Amino acid sequence: MNKEKTSFFIDNKKVSADPNETIWQVAKRLEIEIPHLCYLPKPNYRPDGNCRACMVEVEGESILAASCIRKPTGGMKVFTSSERAKESRKLVFELLLADQPKREISHNKNSNFWGWIDKVGLKDSRFPFKTSCDPDVSHPSMSVNLDACIQCNLCVRACREVQVNDVIGMAYRGKNSKIVFDFDDPMGDSTCVACGECVQVCPTGALMPSSVVD
Repeated sequence: MNKEKTSFFIDNKKVSADPNETIWQVAKRLEIEIPHLCYLPKPNYRPDGNCRACMVEVEGESILAASCIRKPTGGMKVFTSSERAKESRKLVFELLLADQPKREISHNKNSNFWGWIDKVGLKDSRFPFKTSCDPDVSHPSMSVNLDACIQCNLCVRACREVQVNDVIGMAYRGKNSKIVFDFDDPMGDSTCVACGECVQVCPTGALMPSSVVD
């Protein structure tokens, strides 16, 4: 038996959501663009809600909602382009920008990340920039540039949940946390099978084909 659809409002327009559909998915279906980095609208990629780039405002709620994981309820009023939502998203991108190499020396100037930076109208970050680190070029096919990593965990989900290779994970804590391969081995010495799924989903250029890096 099919569940009933949920009726709610996006930007003052009455819409309906299918069962298990998120606010972000409904907005995309209506061609309303909401920024996203840690979520990928592809089969088997679950939303994670950790980058906070997709925040929207819900009437009556004091806290903004991550639209990629929030499901609508009946009568809910969602505002995707309120000043509060736009300023929150812009701040998120400004913080993430401080974790990137400058654009002129970035590894992938056409990445999804830089595309969103342009769309939100951000030119620079007021926050201290992260110290650069040496690339891992031990793998014959892929280059690891952790100075561009924003820890969105897309590569972890790609490796563990989509391809089920279980090579990539997160390790350490706080400012020392980072993406690792197996037990923090160089990528070329890990059990990576070179499927390339992690490279395809990386939004920043932290993982790239060796043939095109830089």
